[in-house]
Amino acid sequence: VQLQASGGGLVQAGGSLTLSCAASGRTFSSYVMGWFRQTPGKEREFVATITWTGDSTYYADSVRGRFTISRDNAKNTVYLQMNSLKPEDTAVYYCAARVSLLRYSDYTRYGYWGQGTQVTVSS
Repeated sequence: VQLQASGGGLVQAGGSLTLSCAASGRTFSSYVMGWFRQTPGKEREFVATITWTGDSTYYADSVRGRFTISRDNAKNTVYLQMNSLKPEDTAVYYCAARVSLLRYSDYTRYGYWGQGTQVTVSS
């Protein structure tokens, strides 16, 4: 599967952004989808994961209650709605796909990655 992330940008603290990740292929619903983020010099950080049909979602403590992950299998797209953004949310955000849900927060378990989209939150 090939992934294309979009929707990043510059936003003031307290604002909102929605990221999208479009997947190629006809088997999108076979993949668990995740969002990760990374800042320079740091390891890639788990943000959120959604299961194959979207019936279960998982979040990092740092974003729970502010971010929402969702998917539309008919459109082969996963979304990350980000509200109440903080300067510490500034990062490059990546979408990722994998078949299994095991250890969903471990970025090394994801085999497919989008190119990343920059999110910058100004204070």
